[in-house]
Amino acid sequence: MASQAYDSDPLVLLKALLSTIEEDIIPLTSKGVSSGNKLFGAAILSKAGLDPQTVSTNNETASPLLHGEINCIQQFFAQTSFPDPSLHRGEGKPPPLSQQQQQRPNPRDCVFLATHEPCSLCLSGITWSGFDNFFYLFTYEDSRDLFSIPYDIEILQEVFRVPAATASRSSSSPLSTNAGSEKQIGGALDEDLEARPLYNRRNKFFTARSFEDLAREVGDRYGEEEEKRWKDEIARVKARYKGLSDTYQKTKTDAAVESASFWK
Repeated sequence: MASQAYDSDPLVLLKALLSTIEEDIIPLTSKGVSSGNKLFGAAILSKAGLDPQTVSTNNETASPLLHGEINCIQQFFAQTSFPDPSLHRGEGKPPPLSQQQQQRPNPRDCVFLATHEPCSLCLSGITWSGFDNFFYLFTYEDSRDLFSIPYDIEILQEVFRVPAATASRSSSSPLSTNAGSEKQIGGALDEDLEARPLYNRRNKFFTARSFEDLAREVGDRYGEEEEKRWKDEIARVKARYKGLSDTYQKTKTDAAVESASFWK
């Protein structure tokens, strides 16, 4: 059974997630964007010791399905050796091979980390793989506004956000028994739909939290000064992605860089 390290202290958790991004994910992503891949990365950590078990980054030049999270999940289930969660890596170094375990951790005993809020593909991948949580640094709005990648929002809106019933529905629909009142109700429902979140962050399968959520939890436990300190730390790590984004934006227009991705 997993220890309490995962959820007992939001500060310890936030520190471990930020460290994993800086020490493990960013180096991989730096190489990836230079090859024409997006700057999305992911890692799977043990709940017991908050140690990275698998780390990956986007590899859409090979397949449009290899988003950072999906690539990480694929590697997690293909991997044959995992760090022993009872042995902390310390100093940012993984344990030697002699201290690695052969058995794959149960997804329920893991923390899923995504650098960017997972898209619809990755939300499904995380769910189907059995992870009951994930944390993300950048929001959908960040991906759109900071990195010129709007497709996470657009696909959720266009594919999954179903408009309310309108008077144009066939009379066989139970929702179209009163065309006049339905049209009015339909307009109200559509308006309400625009204000709703794009997915349920707390549901029967998983709980999703942003790093900002964790910073607020730190503030609730340790006070406003500590919350501000960690929000500043979050901002510092976020700033490291500007250079990665600049590299990606240059490579995606380079005709010499081949990519399997359709949406760039």
